[in-house]
Amino acid sequence: MLKNGSKNSVTAKVAKRILISQPRPESDKSPYIDLERKYNVELFFHPFIKLEGIPARDFRKQKIDIMYYSAVMFTSRNAIDHFFRMCEEMKVTIGQDTKYFCITEAVALYLQKFILYRKRKVFYGADGTNKSMFDVINKHKENEKFLYVCSENQQDNEIVNWLKTNKCEYQLGFMYRTISNDIKEVVTAKDFDVICFFTPSGVKSLYDNFPGFKQNGTVIGAFGNNTSKAVEDAGMSLEIKVPSPQKPSMVAALDQFLCSTVSAKK
Repeated sequence: MLKNGSKNSVTAKVAKRILISQPRPESDKSPYIDLERKYNVELFFHPFIKLEGIPARDFRKQKIDIMYYSAVMFTSRNAIDHFFRMCEEMKVTIGQDTKYFCITEAVALYLQKFILYRKRKVFYGADGTNKSMFDVINKHKENEKFLYVCSENQQDNEIVNWLKTNKCEYQLGFMYRTISNDIKEVVTAKDFDVICFFTPSGVKSLYDNFPGFKQNGTVIGAFGNNTSKAVEDAGMSLEIKVPSPQKPSMVAALDQFLCSTVSAKK
């Protein structure tokens, strides 16, 4: 895992082994699998964190009346899973007029697993950034009471600060927590050229498992502002930062990165 050389050593050659700190896609039709074929690289998938649902008995201590809120905010599919799990455990029926504000279209579409999907009550940001979600929320904030479903130890401070600054009526609903996964065996088994993070907790997990980790030329990718900040706060150099208008997803960013390394080799 620990590579020798300067931080740009990988970009001088074609990256061959990439670690995605998420579960492997269920379908071979995933764009990640297309990347493997396109660039003849090996993608390894292993979640750096695991989620632990907060039981309804503990959630009640937050004194949150879910039915009081007219709008629910989601930044991940996991948040959706735990929201509806909590509603089921507490025997709460969500009103058909409830609005849902999501970070991306993919997260929004996941709601179809739980609700009758209607665009007039499901909204999402245009490019996967917090700002694009804020632009959508801004059009509705005067008439809505927002419940932001998030992890007890991983809420997005940028979102919280925006809600506060823009005088939205909101409440944080902690329905799950993230804990570090055991990644020692997987990470030490290969010499990875690139590691991609998706949450600040994923960065924390790396250092929980490898307290003396040194980057030593490994290219680091991060999705989201908070994840990027966690990477930089840990003292690592960040080469692949997502999302952006040109790189709306980690797949798009890796495609661009791998294409540049191929071009540099020619």
